Order: sequence, then structure tokens, then C-alpha cells
Amino acid sequence: MLVILAALGSGAYQYVFPLSLAIIVLLAIVVISYEQTIHAYPNGGGSYIVSRDNLGELPAKIAAAALLTDYILTVAVSISSGVANLVSAVPSLLDYRVWLAISMVVFIMLVNLRGVRESGNAIAIPTYFFIVATLLALGVGLFKYLSGSLGTVVDPPLLETVHVTQGAIAFLLLRAFSSGTSALTGVEAVSNGIPAFKVPRSKNAGITLIIMSIILAAMTLGISFLTSQIHAIPSEEETVISQIVRTAYGNRGLLYLATVVSTMIILILAANTSFAGFPRLSAIVALDGFMPRQLAYRGSRLVYSNGIVLLAIIAAVLILAFNASVTRLIPLYAIGVFLSFTLSQFGMARRWKKIGSLKEGAELKERGSTLRYEKGWQFKMIINGIGAVLTGIVMLVFAVTKFAQGAWLVIIIIPLLVILFSGIRRHYSNLASDLSLENQGTPPQVSRQRVILPLSGVHRGTLAALRYARTLSDDITAVHVSIDPEETARLQQKWETWGDGHRLVILESQYRTFIEPLLEYIDEIDNIKQPKEVITIVVPEFVPRHWWSNILHTKTAATLSAALHFRKDIIITNVPYQVD
Repeated sequence: MLVILAALGSGAYQYVFPLSLAIIVLLAIVVISYEQTIHAYPNGGGSYIVSRDNLGELPAKIAAAALLTDYILTVAVSISSGVANLVSAVPSLLDYRVWLAISMVVFIMLVNLRGVRESGNAIAIPTYFFIVATLLALGVGLFKYLSGSLGTVVDPPLLETVHVTQGAIAFLLLRAFSSGTSALTGVEAVSNGIPAFKVPRSKNAGITLIIMSIILAAMTLGISFLTSQIHAIPSEEETVISQIVRTAYGNRGLLYLATVVSTMIILILAANTSFAGFPRLSAIVALDGFMPRQLAYRGSRLVYSNGIVLLAIIAAVLILAFNASVTRLIPLYAIGVFLSFTLSQFGMARRWKKIGSLKEGAELKERGSTLRYEKGWQFKMIINGIGAVLTGIVMLVFAVTKFAQGAWLVIIIIPLLVILFSGIRRHYSNLASDLSLENQGTPPQVSRQRVILPLSGVHRGTLAALRYARTLSDDITAVHVSIDPEETARLQQKWETWGDGHRLVILESQYRTFIEPLLEYIDEIDNIKQPKEVITIVVPEFVPRHWWSNILHTKTAATLSAALHFRKDIIITNVPYQVD
């Protein structure tokens, strides 16, 4: 927000506190709206589930795309902000901030892949420490302001301003307001994480949401007030929090370090929340058929490993692309979450309307919740409706005012993700139709197999494949593609000894390639085979003792299998031979 207001010059600070008040009012409205969502969906009421149950498939896909985008940006922004606080305390690390941020992403990924659960104390202790440290610093700053000894920032960092093509104050204020609304993005996490709360879950989640919002409001007002009083400077070299704390304490002593470090830790924990939410949402969407099914599979540690790795890779790429700059990442942030806010609240308003159409005592079961008639549903519908309209307006303001700064990227990505979801769903539907046994007649019976045994040489792996081939058919043809005549002659001699009398066909390779002549031969056999015959390619494959030994071998078996994989009515069987 300060970066935008800096374009207004020295008079910018007069707008900081009023804009923060407006953000707090919006926060209150969103919290009241989401408190109803928490009680309506005791098993977790994320925007995707609410939209799916009440608005339909397309809004649900939009909500999923928006939320997944927001989870990714939460990791990138939170980690970059955490590193920015570390750099504020240790300025010599500025040139290494990108690799520090990526290292933190990798560390969090590895921790989550290990299946380490967030214990209450592990999360609560740094959270309480952060709250106490921050409120203490704000309290000291307020006391010094009241006593007239606060002063302004000593040795402020270089001012970083944005390029403004039009000096319209209203536009700049809207842009600054939209930047400040990023503070509201954590509200969605509570409704998504209801199952993690103790029973009664909805009640405890609602209390948590209210307490969290009160603390957030107090900190936002305190930080914005002191920012305007000390004339803090927006900079990549030092965060505003760092400037406030060192000005309040008058030094970079122990209390300063405690506050900055606790801020860094809490931001890392915020990123870790996305490592729980993104894989879980991806799994839900995958089970509905809109994302690859691999994202719904749990690893050996009972975590959604594929989702965790995918999130880490994309977040790391973003951090690298934007140089771990919070100023450059923020314009991408919050559009997704405010879009999900809007869809969720419209969905809740629709839900209350459906509840109003029920008779007393009647129930209507949906996938995410059970509808029961409630008195006062009209008032609750109005609350969610107001929340939907306001968050929708903020989303539009964010999209317009931040478009040139990078919001265009998110505006493009979300529709592309929706199209991708539709394509994946269509693929799975077509696959299910192709595999369906409905209207399937009696399949043709296979009476005979023609076995083709490709040979690059005669060795123990070859004999293992030959033994297996004999269990399938007596019609076995060994095929060798000749590239070196002398080597081919030696192979023929060995086959006469070890081939048990089975045919050996030698194919000449004009261009010294192995695959093409073999594929042509297989096509010839395929053209002359009888209707009840099937061709089986038995591919010998030796497995080295050490995994790293694979790089020393040509992997001919894998190449051949890949080339034959899409041939219709041809069976491919790899026979591995373990090399001791």
C-alpha cells in the first residue's frame, strides 16, 4: 500500500490510517459472512465445496482455479516476505534473498513430505510469541508518540516508488486500498481447515476466526498509524515492520531481533498452511475428475505427495521469476482469494434461499452439507449477499488498478485453468466411455500367439526371456537387426547353441538403426496374422545392480517398448533379468 501512496509525495501519509480503517470495515463484513459459512459447513466449507453445492460446476471450477492460484501465491509472497524481514535484520543477505527463499520452500516441502503434522504447541508458541512481540513494539511506539518522543525513521532506506501515468488521486487511493486488502486473505484458511479443530468444530473455528480478525485489525491499525507518524519508507532493503520496531525501541537490540525473527517465522508458518491446503484441495478436485488423479493419491507417509511437490515447484519458479520481490508479487496476490470470497458468499446466499424453500423439519442432503429449515434465513441471506457484493467490488478494483502491474497474469491464468479442468474431465469421461462394458458383445477368442523375441545379443537375459516365451507359444521367432556383420555372425553361432531350434530372422539395417527395421518386420507379421492370432513381443531387459549404472547403458528395451506402446492389438512384455 505504501509503495502506491509514495507516488502522491509527502502528503501520502495522511491517507494511510483512513485506508486502513476502510480495510478493517471490509474485514468485519467478510468475517461476519464467513462465520455463517463455518456453521453451515462443519466438515469444511471452502469456496470450491460451497460453489459446487450451490452454484454449479462452472463456478466451482472457477473457485478451484482461484484458490489454487492463491495457495501458490501465498507460498511465494509469505516466503519472500519472511526473507525480507531476515534481510532487514542482516542487510548483507540482500543479494542472496532469492536462493534463501527457494531454500525455505524446499525445506517446507521436505518437512511436509515426511508427514510431520502441525502440533498445537509447534504452531501456538511462535504465534503467541509473534503477537506479544508485535503488540509490545506497537505499544512502545504508541507510548512514545503520546509522550512526544517517537521521532521519525533514522537512516531510512531508499524510497521505491511506482511509475504513474495518470496522477488521479482517486485511482491511486483505490490502488493502495486494493494492495492493503491482501491482509484479508487468511480468512478462507479457517473455513477450509474446520476438520482440524476440536469438537465442537464449527464453534471453535468461529471463535478462532473472530479472535484472529480482532488481532489482525489491532495490528493493522497500529502499524498504519505508526507508519504515518514515523514516515516509514517502502523498500526491498528494509520492511516497514523493521523500521517501526527499530524506531520504537531506538536500536537494533534484542527486542528488535525478537520481533523481526518472530515475524519471519510466522510468515513461514503461513506458507506452510498452503502446503496443507493446496494438496488437500487438489485431491478433492482430482476426485471430482477435474485434475490428474495422481494428485488424489497419498504417499507412504499418508500425505498428498504429488500436490506438495507441485506446489513447491511452481512457488519456487515464481520466486525466481520475480526475484523474491514482495512489491512485484503482491499485484498477483489476492485476486484469486477475493474471487473465491465472492463465489463462496454468493453460494451461501443461494443456500439460504434453498433453505427458505424447505418446510419446517424437512431436510435436503447435499454433497458438502445437509440443508434444514432455519428461522431468520432471510437476514442471513442478506448478510452473505452484502459480503458477496463488497468482495466482488474489491476484486474488480484490484483487477483494474493492478492490471498493468501483473494482475493480468492471474486474470489470464484462472480461465486457462478452468479450460484445463474441463479438458481433463472430458478426457476421463471419454476414457470411461471407451472402457465401458455397456453394449459390449462377446470378445473374439485368441487361439494362438505369435511370439517375437528381439535380440541385441545372446546372454542370460535372452535365455530368461526365451524361457518365458515358451510358456506362451511354440511359435517363437527371434529377430536380430544386423548393424555389424561380424557381430551378427557370432550371434548366429550362439543362437544355434542356445536357441533350442527356434527361428532366427536377421534384418539388415541400411541406416544402422535398430528400431525402424524391427517395426517394419512386426508390421509385416501383423498384416498376415489370422483373425484369432495375437502378436506378443517379449523384450529381454537386464536390470543393473546399482540404479546409477542405468546411465551407462542404451536402454534398448525401454526404447523398443516405447515405440510399440501405441501399436494396436500388439502385446508387449518386458522380461527383466536381475544382474547380481
